[in-house]
Amino acid sequence: MSDASAPSVSAVYAAREWLTLPQVGDLLGLSAGKVSRLVQERHLLSLRIDGEPRVPADFLKDGEPVPGLRGTLILLFDAGLSDDEIMTWLLTDDDALGAAPVDALREGRKTQVRHSVQLLAI
Repeated sequence: MSDASAPSVSAVYAAREWLTLPQVGDLLGLSAGKVSRLVQERHLLSLRIDGEPRVPADFLKDGEPVPGLRGTLILLFDAGLSDDEIMTWLLTDDDALGAAPVDALREGRKTQVRHSVQLLAI
């Protein structure tokens, strides 16, 4: 049974700014191909929106991927979550964190985010 007060996935996604791989490349000083490699190597996560891969702008900070994002992505993949599930989890407010996990990572709260990942795997 779903929580009627929980926002829908589309609302969670709509609340964020999404960048194409070339836009991410411009911000990081890399080609779109190298950004694609960052996605393949789990430094970033992308979803297809309007037919092309896009990355939430919140996954970038100070000209690079958010510190702690890659390790968090790897833990979530190892826990068996799909790309869609991971993206939704990262962008949805978490009561224990008092923010969406990506926002907590941006604030430097990697340990708290990793603890929340461990609770998912239980």
